[in-house]
Amino acid sequence: MAESESRRIAGEVPPTQFLAPEYVLADMAHHGSHRINTLSAAQILILAMIGGAFITAGALFSVLLGAGVSSPGLQRLLEGLGFSAGFFFVILSGTVLFTEANVVMPATLLQCDAARLARRVTRFWALAWVGNLIGAFVLGWMIHLAQHYPEDVSVLLAELVARKMAWRDIGGPGAWFALVLSGILANWLVGMAAFFSMMGRSIVGRYVPIFLAVSLFVAANFQHSPANMGYFSLIMPSGQGPGWATALVWSIIPVGIGNVIGGSLLVVLPLWFGLTPHGRSAVHARVSADRAEAKERGGG
Repeated sequence: MAESESRRIAGEVPPTQFLAPEYVLADMAHHGSHRINTLSAAQILILAMIGGAFITAGALFSVLLGAGVSSPGLQRLLEGLGFSAGFFFVILSGTVLFTEANVVMPATLLQCDAARLARRVTRFWALAWVGNLIGAFVLGWMIHLAQHYPEDVSVLLAELVARKMAWRDIGGPGAWFALVLSGILANWLVGMAAFFSMMGRSIVGRYVPIFLAVSLFVAANFQHSPANMGYFSLIMPSGQGPGWATALVWSIIPVGIGNVIGGSLLVVLPLWFGLTPHGRSAVHARVSADRAEAKERGGG
């Protein structure tokens, strides 16, 4: 037994409060492989609908907290706090976001061959995207029918949606490319929020990095496809939104493309590249142990 471990058990060294990056990479590989390979199409769709509803609830919470606040900095902080609740609900409940596959795909390559992974990830992406949109749409209509909020809430929601549609007013290929780039930045931060949350060994330890990263992307107005689905779903039933066709062309689709790029290339891959040989060996050892355990459970 290592000396540091002996000292920790003896009470001389406090236990670590977070997992090392190499163990998080291994956990992401195991988690992603399990979900992509074992969930049925119906399960992915249902979990994605719940995930879309959670994100829409977070969008609503962000508007309710930020409404009527005159200080821009404080308003953005409260919006980030509200929206991070929806993302945290997704993490804790194990539901599905379209952008999840963008982050877990490179890690899952540690357990699957590329051709098999590509087929399953494509299915996961499509069902997650559709499910997120359905969940957001349904919850948005339910909220519209059930609740009537003060005018300052409607005003802030309209302002937030206008910020998300600002690229449409600019128009042209350059604006569309800027949306893609904004989506890359958003899913880099959201992906790192998911990564850091897996480091935490307590509920609070998992939430703090989510709050920080999500608040940053909200304050910076970086674009995240499921988040935008949520905000559009809240405003569309009132007839004040841009319309779903415009929202898809000038927000959800280009932002989704950027989310795929940002989550796939800027989260797991650079962290894996930065590992020492010992760290990579630790990841492979953990993955091999998980694979052997799964095989034993399945066939003895």
